[in-house]
Amino acid sequence: MRVLLVDDEPLALARLEVGFREIADARIVGFARNGEEAIAQIGSLRPDVVILDVKMPLRDGLEVARTLDGDDAPEVVFVTAYEQFAPSAFEIEAADYLLKPIRFERLRVAVERARRRRAARDAGARIEELESVVDALRADTRVVDDPAPYESELWVPSLHGVVRVATASIVWIEAARDYVILHTAARSLILRETMGRMQERLDPALALRVHRSAFVNPAAVTGIQRLGKGQIAVVLSDGQAVTVGPNYSRRVLDALNARGRP
Repeated sequence: MRVLLVDDEPLALARLEVGFREIADARIVGFARNGEEAIAQIGSLRPDVVILDVKMPLRDGLEVARTLDGDDAPEVVFVTAYEQFAPSAFEIEAADYLLKPIRFERLRVAVERARRRRAARDAGARIEELESVVDALRADTRVVDDPAPYESELWVPSLHGVVRVATASIVWIEAARDYVILHTAARSLILRETMGRMQERLDPALALRVHRSAFVNPAAVTGIQRLGKGQIAVVLSDGQAVTVGPNYSRRVLDALNARGRP
């Protein structure tokens, strides 16, 4: 993938450049140090992905992202030291939102998510639509005596209206102040909701609470990391490792063992 790095801090650009040395099949094609340069570089270089700082001179990253439109628009991964911009970033439907200082493993996960989104778009297919078909097929095979107590889909506000998200497609959920961020295989979306309310709305078979600020889909768990001192993390299908809170460890391990997981 062709990648454009945009940040007004030289050290931040240098760190991103180092991080991309470990990401296969991604090539940096240019750099920009403010919003105007970013727009010009996007127009001339046609990158697949833009790693975009939020606070910059001339135009900030959110303004730059709002200028991107059309089938050939690059995927956007925001980077910033300020988490309060997350709601605006996800309303623009960014692929991901990374807080500085950026961890290289987290950068790799964000780029892989952008790669999947780009591939789905280039193929003219939306992953959410395929997942909804699978959900419908699964529903047809179930025998349901009573109405399901949990929601099978969420409707999330976005820049152009609302987006339907099948709950079975959510890989994990994290808290962000007054919001929750829903991470699917293809995108991340933000919803104004509390974690307590999410626990009431979602089937624990699809959203297992592993921390006071995180849920994971048990079907997406690929392994367990031992962090020492009895602490563990669950490793997900997108490579993300989510730390399990001490008060949740036994319950999480029991739930995963019931599914035949380690």
